[in-house]
Amino acid sequence: MAERKRIVVVGGGVAGSIIAKSFDSEADVTLIDPKDYFEIPYAALRCTVEPKFAERSIVKHTEYLKKAKLVQSSAQSVSDSEVVAVSGDRIPYDFLVVCTGSTYKGPATKAERIKEFEADYEKVKAAESILIIGGGPVGVELAGEIVVDFPTKKVTLIQSGDRLIDFLGPKASEKTLKWLQSRNVEVILNDRIELDGLAGPIYTTSKGQTIKADAHFVCVGKRVGSSWLRDSELSSLLDDQGRLKVDANLRVEGKKNVFACGDIANTVEIKQGFLAGKQAAVVTENIKKLSKDPKGSKLAVYTPLKAPFGIVSLGRSAGVAQLPFATIIGWLPGTLKSKDLFVGKSRKGLGLAS
Repeated sequence: MAERKRIVVVGGGVAGSIIAKSFDSEADVTLIDPKDYFEIPYAALRCTVEPKFAERSIVKHTEYLKKAKLVQSSAQSVSDSEVVAVSGDRIPYDFLVVCTGSTYKGPATKAERIKEFEADYEKVKAAESILIIGGGPVGVELAGEIVVDFPTKKVTLIQSGDRLIDFLGPKASEKTLKWLQSRNVEVILNDRIELDGLAGPIYTTSKGQTIKADAHFVCVGKRVGSSWLRDSELSSLLDDQGRLKVDANLRVEGKKNVFACGDIANTVEIKQGFLAGKQAAVVTENIKKLSKDPKGSKLAVYTPLKAPFGIVSLGRSAGVAQLPFATIIGWLPGTLKSKDLFVGKSRKGLGLAS
């Protein structure tokens, strides 16, 4: 680029880490994130049963960013020229990329996050029976990890909807249900457990069923991380779900130099990490083009995923996949994802050893 631009990235998840890395050596990059690390999201459930796996799947921002400035803080507000962090830092920008995804209340450091996984591992190890609340990809993958590594544990999974992993099609849900049941997982559909005041070892569902469990894990969806924008100049550009309205180039509507990608962008598609990565590539290309030609007449266009697509791991060697041509379960999806959970690929994408 002809001159070094000031690029501010808010959020150090999949999209934010890729974009910050992409401009690390050619722009003045500031990454604003409350954590000192990027966590490869696909590996989180494996870390629950194998905490040492987190040494590779949790990457400190300073490991892959050599020149960028890290402001370890949440963002507080934004104007048309700067971002204000909770820490008090005021960071001016030429380009802003909002990647705050979903709400985060976890550990601030890699060391603390690993300790959290170690505590979860001890929790699983000590329990004879485990309740998993939520039958989306997180709940299903956690159940898979537990029954494969601890086959004698009694696992119960409760889902408020009428099928599991409902972001995929009915065939994937049916195959997953049969796989879990074949490993003695009790799956309860169309019922829920209130999360307020949640405590065991006896849990009562909304329909009056009682479940005994020594430990529980809550695996329900998180809220969009946009509360910090509600009193900002971008507040009018939030949709009714709290997502930023973006155009085909992933620019926030009406803004020439503000982009959004990942869960916070209102692209009409399922919200998955690999799609955040694709969006990050489009944003990176467009910032480079706009840096050379502010008129931006030929910007890259992002095409949302139209049909359900995804792979859900089921332990260390199996998985279920909905592909364009078929829905399959077993070793092939496991080979694609479950062995390394895209950790090596993600690390390579950040310029690190796999």
